[in-house]
Order: sequence, then C-alpha cells, then structure tokens
Amino acid sequence: MIADSFGRIHDYLRISLTDNCNFRCFYCMPEEEYDFTPASRLMQTDEIIKLAEVFVANGVKKIRLTGGEPLVRKDAAQIIAALGKLPVELVITTNGTRIAEMLPVLKEAGIKTINISLDTLQPEKFFMITRRDVFHQVRSNIELLLQHKIKVKVNMVVMKGLNDNEINDFISWTKHNPIQIRFIEFMPFSGNKWTSNKMFSLDEILSVVEKDFTVLPVKGEPHDTAKSFMIPGHEGSFAIISTMTNPFCDTCNRMRLTADGKLKNCLFSDSETDLLTALRKNEDVLPLIQSAIWSKKKALGGQLVSDFEKIDATTIQNRSMITIGG
Repeated sequence: MIADSFGRIHDYLRISLTDNCNFRCFYCMPEEEYDFTPASRLMQTDEIIKLAEVFVANGVKKIRLTGGEPLVRKDAAQIIAALGKLPVELVITTNGTRIAEMLPVLKEAGIKTINISLDTLQPEKFFMITRRDVFHQVRSNIELLLQHKIKVKVNMVVMKGLNDNEINDFISWTKHNPIQIRFIEFMPFSGNKWTSNKMFSLDEILSVVEKDFTVLPVKGEPHDTAKSFMIPGHEGSFAIISTMTNPFCDTCNRMRLTADGKLKNCLFSDSETDLLTALRKNEDVLPLIQSAIWSKKKALGGQLVSDFEKIDATTIQNRSMITIGG
C-alpha cells in the first residue's frame, strides 16, 4: 500500500510512454522550439514493465498510459501487451490518430475504455489547435472504437474565446452516441501561456449547457476527478474536471511516472523522484516511491492558490504538460 501523510491511498498510476507527439497543441507543448527527450534517457520497455510491477505489487489497481502521444512510441504494442497481463485495469489517453492500426493490440490487452483528446468539432479549428489536418481520421477512429464496444471518453479542454462556443455541440453529440464528454478547465503549465481570463469554469460550463438541456447530476466514484451529469434522452453523458475552481485533492489517489522515469506525486508538484536511475543501478525503488508519495502536499502541489484569478502562471515551477502526461 502506498500512502501519503494525509492518509490518502494511492492506487492509480499514470505512465507517460513518451514526450513525443504527432500534434503540436499550444496548451500542451511550449511555443518555442521543443527538444524531445533522447531515447537513452527514456524508460525502455523492460524498465516500464519492472516499475509497473513494483507499483502493482504495492496496491496499484489502475494504470493509464499517456504521452505525449503514447501510441507513437515504436514499442507501444509490446508495452501494452505486457501491461495487459498485470492484474490491473489498463486504460489509455490518446489523440486518436493511431487507433485503427493499434486496435487488435488494444483489444487483446483487455482495454475497455479509451480517452480521446478532442477540443473542437470543427475541422478548421482542429487544424489551428493541433497544427495537423487529421480531424476526420480522429472522428472515424472514435466511431471504430464504438463499433467494437470500447467505451470512449472525449477530453475537451475548454478555453474562453477559442472553443467555449462549442460546448453544446459536444453535448448534442451525446444524443445518439454512448460517449462521455469530459470538459476540462484550462490549467497552467510551463510554456502554455495560461491566464485566468482564458479559463472557462465549471459554473460557466454548466450555465451554458443548462440553457439548452435539462441537466441531472450523477453520483460519482470515490476517487473521481470529474463531476458527472446526464441529460434525459441522451445515450451519452458529460462530466467536468474542475481542477482550478473545485479541485479533487482531498480524495486524490494518483501518481505520475514521466517518460524519463521520474515520479511526480502531483500534477502540479515542482519536485520529482528519479526511479529510473535507481532501477538501472539495481537499487530497490520501493522506498523512493513511498518517500515521494509521503511528502505529497495537501493540495495542488503546494504551488497554486484556491483563488485561480490570483495565480501567476509565470512563477509556477513545473514541466510542460507534454512531459508530464496529464
């Protein structure tokens, strides 16, 4: 069992397979020229498996693979197959571009839920955000997952003046499709030029939805990061991840392992624990894991204040989103 000093049990591990990505989304990747981590500094296939086994042996029940874009890694299929044999729930967050070619591997590994990052339903705006002309490919792959009875959650980062006018378009998408839309408050990370006036809050999102739809709250699970809702007559549902205005820190059970083998005890933490170097020296990594989680701050990595309008993103000591994995 892995616990922090506040009694929170950590049984959910997010593993970033790579900081590389075939998209160039501005809110995730720094605007300046970005140098991806060289292969020698990344966790190798066997190292990912070994570290995952340590976490699972100590109570981890769920593993999420993230990136960058996890499916662009050349050995992604091998990693997914190996992790699929562990006694955990295995899920993936992806931009959806490589779903078709990876589908047999995903199904064989027993993956039942996939999160797709999609911030707009407009092809032109999609290109503006991602700098890639693959909107229809992503939509097609979402349909493919639904055809194969794999649960789809669509992650949409809501940004004022960019895509907040599409909130109800996403809601309408759930009318005849069993998907969950997850509206995410825009969060500050290194290089993403976050400001409070770009953020669209939980209350603002609900206000927009309630103008056109009847919204009913849905009781969530104990460690949910999102507040869930349903709309009568819709096959799908929606949820809101309100990290900035209503964080879920009190029930957080998450740990993050970066692609270069550093353990982050919080998405917003400015500290990291190097597990990869210890593993390569054949040292016991469990004490490092336990110490890192025990030192976790009570809320928001100890860096952010509860009043998001007072946050100065330029003072935050952290990685860019692409190197953390969300």
